[in-house]
Amino acid sequence: MKKNYMKVSVFSVAAVLGVWIVGSALNCFNPTFIPSVKDVLDAFRNLWENGYKGYPLMYHIAASMRRLGIAMLLVFIVGTALGIACGMNRKILAAVDPFIQFYRALPPLAYNTLIVLWMGIGDGSKIMLLFLSGFAPLFIQIVFGVQKVPQDRINGAKSLGTGNFVIFRDVILPSVLPDILTGLRTAVGVSYATLVAAEMIASASGLAWMVLDASKYIQYATVYAGIFIMGGIALLIDGGLKLLIRKAMPWQETV
Repeated sequence: MKKNYMKVSVFSVAAVLGVWIVGSALNCFNPTFIPSVKDVLDAFRNLWENGYKGYPLMYHIAASMRRLGIAMLLVFIVGTALGIACGMNRKILAAVDPFIQFYRALPPLAYNTLIVLWMGIGDGSKIMLLFLSGFAPLFIQIVFGVQKVPQDRINGAKSLGTGNFVIFRDVILPSVLPDILTGLRTAVGVSYATLVAAEMIASASGLAWMVLDASKYIQYATVYAGIFIMGGIALLIDGGLKLLIRKAMPWQETV
């Protein structure tokens, strides 16, 4: 099954690349908007050797990953703690849920300007935007996970004289672990997609900023190279999270 999945995936990617290469060779595409594979590879080589706007490519990658990493650490700590608390106590959920349901439906650009006004143009506002975009998916997944823990397990532990902390540690937490990891994977994906919005305002570093800045000067080969770099990093991050889920829950198949 997995071999067939990989074969289909490789074939689909190869087919798209083939259309791109042949179409560029036959001048089917406007090279201004769809540069050839060679032009994109040359742009990537130039980024690797010379960097962008005076800074090495790894500097821009590190800037984006630092912002994302700090935001996701905060998402994991706050989202897990508050999600479990709300899942176990409906009064806390009733107090918190309206605010989360209100803002999670808004696109990040809608409140990005407000965050910049409140927190300034430094990395703090960018990290806050990434935090808010990733917090809601993890929080909701964890609340759902806690609420679906079978009551029989909790009652069985209580009948043996088990204290609340031990019930939380040995019953609730292991039961909700799949939801924590799945929610974290979703949160990372949403926050990573929000990098563009986070680095739009008053930035001079980062992968998303590099792509946006190159587009202003119609350097579309650089734009494509930057997009492929961002996509490759996203695949690596998601692959790492899938591996973590597979190690923590070997019985659960990940997609």
